[in-house]
Amino acid sequence: MSDTLLLNMGIRTLINAFGVVDAERFVYLVNKGHSDYTEFRHTLFEGMSLDDICREAAQAKIEADERTAANE
Repeated sequence: MSDTLLLNMGIRTLINAFGVVDAERFVYLVNKGHSDYTEFRHTLFEGMSLDDICREAAQAKIEADERTAANE
């Protein structure tokens, strides 16, 4: 996957999840360095097994594919 495609898919995913305004706000906060990414990542996955994370990622992919298909 190219960087451009990854960025486009990421932005579309953020917009689908948060709406345009909050997606832009999220990108701003990430770019601003509002939080410690390493700490955020550890907190995000705290108490989850690798299987839990993989299961959630697979479900998120299914839901994203369904939203994309519905928007086409």
